[in-house]
Amino acid sequence: MTKIVKLSDHPATGFGLKRVRRRKKKIPEDYGQLNLFDSQPPSGKVVQLSTGSFEEALTKDEMGDVPGAKQAYRGAIKNGDRVADAYCNLGILESQNNSINAIDCFTRSLKVAPRHFQSHYNLANLYSEEKNYQLAKLHYEIAIEIAPDFPNAHYNLGLVMALMKDYRGAIKALTTYRKLAPSDELGKTNELIDSLNSSHLE
Repeated sequence: MTKIVKLSDHPATGFGLKRVRRRKKKIPEDYGQLNLFDSQPPSGKVVQLSTGSFEEALTKDEMGDVPGAKQAYRGAIKNGDRVADAYCNLGILESQNNSINAIDCFTRSLKVAPRHFQSHYNLANLYSEEKNYQLAKLHYEIAIEIAPDFPNAHYNLGLVMALMKDYRGAIKALTTYRKLAPSDELGKTNELIDSLNSSHLE
């Protein structure tokens, strides 16, 4: 008799949606270039440059202004400012009330940038929540292809594969997660792997 793997302690997606954040400022010296510009203008006055509409949307998003952030992300898309990123973050906001709109936003992001990591990862999470494990698996695998060192994608892929009864694949994904994740974040991963190993052997 096949042992049933209890996944009640492990939600279908262990880690939630991933927002696109601000890009780190590149320093010329990091690339072996001389920085020909002072950190502030000669007059000593700090010049306040207008941020792009994506940055404005992200600020509103981080402040919890959901209606303002949605409107600003739509403005960023209209203005051509980091369109794939704007669609992705808009999708996260839409996912709170409307998974169809969220999926539409993530797929629009991928239409602009087919290798957009966050959109693949977020689509996978949504499909997993909707119990469409085949599509969830596909998008987790694409996300891992793009960013193989991101541990959460391996963990969620492992859970989805376990739910699909692909225990060998689940063990492989969770073992990779265990190698990549900080030790204080492993939680019940070892217990889950042991349970899957038992199921696989029977």
